[in-house]
Order: sequence, then structure tokens, then C-alpha cells
Amino acid sequence: MPARSKAQQKAAGAALSAKRGDTPKSALKGASQAMAKSMSESELEALAHTRRSGLPEHKERP
Repeated sequence: MPARSKAQQKAAGAALSAKRGDTPKSALKGASQAMAKSMSESELEALAHTRRSGLPEHKERP
């Protein structure tokens, strides 16, 4: 599943880094902290490796 916004892609990258042990989990905030707890490494990898060109900075709310 590809990321829907640049913000989601960045949060997934931070969560993936913490899940792999490259950064401390205590450094995570907000969405990245929730992602690290609830998603598997493969799911985070799919979000984090989304191409950023053409993505909005933030997803519009309805």
C-alpha cells in the first residue's frame, strides 16, 4: 500500500528506523509512534518506500 502524503511517508520512515533499532523508540512522536506499535516491518517498508513526487504534503480532510 503506497503512502497517500509526504507526511505519512516520513512518519513511516521514522517508525521503520525505530523498528529496526537505528533510532530509539523514545524519539518517536505522534503518528510515527502509533505506526511503530501497530504495523509490521514489511507494511512500514511499503509506506516508507513510496515515491514522493506528486504526493501532497498533507492529505486533505473531507
